[in-house]
Amino acid sequence: MSAARSTAEPSPEYSPEYTADYIVEIGEAPLLPSHITPALVSEQVTGVTERPARLGWWIYFGVSLLFLGVLAVSVSYLFWEGIGVWGNNSPVAWAWDITNFVWWIGIGHAGTLISAILFLFRQRWRTSINRFAEAMTLFAVICALLFPLIHVGRPWHIYYTLPLPNQMGMWPNFKSPLLWDVFAVGTYFTVSLLFWYVGLLPDLATARDRAKSLFRKRAYGLAALGWRGSHRHWRHYERAYLILAGLSTPLVLSVHSVVSFDFATSVIPGWHTTIFPPYFVAGAVFSGFAMVMTLMLIARQVFDLKELITTQHLELMNKIMLVTGSMVGFAYATEFFVAVCSDNEYERYAFINRATGPYWWAYCIMVSCNVLSPQLFWFKRLRTSVPVMFVVSILINVGMWFERFVIIVTSLHRDYLPSSWGYFRPTIVDIGCFVGSLGLFFTLFALFIRWVPQVAMFEVKAILPGAQPSHPHHQQAEQRAAPLPAAPPVTQPTEDDHHGELHGEPALFTKGA
Repeated sequence: MSAARSTAEPSPEYSPEYTADYIVEIGEAPLLPSHITPALVSEQVTGVTERPARLGWWIYFGVSLLFLGVLAVSVSYLFWEGIGVWGNNSPVAWAWDITNFVWWIGIGHAGTLISAILFLFRQRWRTSINRFAEAMTLFAVICALLFPLIHVGRPWHIYYTLPLPNQMGMWPNFKSPLLWDVFAVGTYFTVSLLFWYVGLLPDLATARDRAKSLFRKRAYGLAALGWRGSHRHWRHYERAYLILAGLSTPLVLSVHSVVSFDFATSVIPGWHTTIFPPYFVAGAVFSGFAMVMTLMLIARQVFDLKELITTQHLELMNKIMLVTGSMVGFAYATEFFVAVCSDNEYERYAFINRATGPYWWAYCIMVSCNVLSPQLFWFKRLRTSVPVMFVVSILINVGMWFERFVIIVTSLHRDYLPSSWGYFRPTIVDIGCFVGSLGLFFTLFALFIRWVPQVAMFEVKAILPGAQPSHPHHQQAEQRAAPLPAAPPVTQPTEDDHHGELHGEPALFTKGA
């Protein structure tokens, strides 16, 4: 049955009548429309990679390449002139570079949360969105690693930061949280890459089997690593996926906790606080989900994936953003309360200065975007409105960037002595590096959604009604395959049988029977 025919004439095993009975049994709404079949899932997802790209994709890709060019020009000028072209000064030695680094690392958290933690909790609604989140994690970490590379000023000497034997006898300080970042982020990227690629294997094999040209068949076949869907392949796959999910789960909590140690282990007022690790983790999940929402809504509209990524998926994501946004707001209030009620006048001044000092406008943007805007999701009508969730997701991304900016810059720009006070203003190179990193991220994502199955097809197929063992289709098949009842044993007549016949008793066998 073709995809078009399956859409117009749903087969009995995917009938709406069965879906209604199915909901009554399990007590929940269906994740996908009743007419969705495995063939239709393959057609909608792999068709994106097989058909010529749409105009919307070319516009998206062109704008991304334009921003990527801005990155190339900004970084080239930075390497030629030195990091003095940035707006960093004394006392604001850390500014946009570390702000962008922490922001990108936070965005990369939602992928592991959706893929690993929700998988371990057997949340079936993750199946339509986990591939977006996993790819976004990898691209966000790549963008984050760009800033530690360029902020050293001489990236060709970056190997000095690694524990490699050298003629100068220089070794990194293993007590520094900055070195902890190297191991934490490196481990996170490696495990996330393996997790993403292992989950791709069945879908790459599907794209290989559907490919028409020899080049596409060989390219997808090489990437699929010889996947044939045998029982042994599936057994090894499920075991490996479960192990990687278990390894990724603690990384969700550890990576951004280690990043927060860059500030929490210092003695600078505004940084030296124990609330940072959980505060940073909640904010990372918050911003990561917002970025997934932004990108997914664009891809959903451009490639017409509304039947695979339904309003119910989006509503569940909005609920998580509402919860994590409330946690972030509670963290804002907690750290402000602790600072104001403490006996440390410098700590108290650091937080009051955030809200009333020269950067009050950044603090207001942070609170309004991160705390107030997610509260719209308390209302179902707004929680299920695509324009509202798109605008709110962008506001959350803006607010989370300003959160990192407020934490870093407002804690540094006024030192203990008024003579050491300063004010940070970004230069055009600062802005170019940040905008360019967005271009790198969106370019990688555009290539991903064009050439790689952007929805986990085999996982979506597994939650369709026809894939459930309790489906009537499977019960009918089991009845057809059941063996026939055994015939009664045949016994030979004996003398007693003939004896009974002679005496007027019924015989077991009669002549000629």
